[in-house]
Amino acid sequence: MASSSSSIFFSLFVISMAPLLVSATQFPVGGEKGWAKPTGNDSETYNEWASQNRFHVGDEALFKYQKDSVLVVNKEDYENCITSNPIAKFEDGNTVFTFDHFGFFYFISGQPGNCKSGQRLIIRVMVQSEAEPPQSTTATPPPAPSTAAAPPPKPAEEGGDQDGDSFHFGPPGNLFSGSRMSVASSSFITAAVAAFVILFLFA
Repeated sequence: MASSSSSIFFSLFVISMAPLLVSATQFPVGGEKGWAKPTGNDSETYNEWASQNRFHVGDEALFKYQKDSVLVVNKEDYENCITSNPIAKFEDGNTVFTFDHFGFFYFISGQPGNCKSGQRLIIRVMVQSEAEPPQSTTATPPPAPSTAAAPPPKPAEEGGDQDGDSFHFGPPGNLFSGSRMSVASSSFITAAVAAFVILFLFA
């Protein structure tokens, strides 16, 4: 009887952990043009690019740029192109931003005037049940450049129709940044699965 209970428990555990075992996808923001001020001859806006992709928890956005920056802001600062109070700011030219929860993420350029010219982006990270495979062909396997952790926004719809435009973000922390978070998560999952396998075999 104990063995049967252990078997059922182990099966439920594996099923519950399945979404965490799915490999993440890295999306190069803006495709080949990267993160840059629109010239007026661009074939699509950053939000049009984002609408063609499906983002999930654990995925990454790769920002490639020169003499610019990436600001993570709240909805109000996004709409008004306010650069003075970002939630997070990155200037390394090769920023990897990891989405650690579902909801809306708002990005703008830190260069004066670039946001109003169209260098801004909203990314909606969906819950796992909203997955629509396959992923966009613009995605590439993640390399290991500099990384940045995703601060946790309160989900809100674009356009201001939702209550509560502001977000309650935690500061980006090294523990949850990029590849180190992936390694820590993988190690924990591996250890947990191994422990339950042992319990299952010897129960």
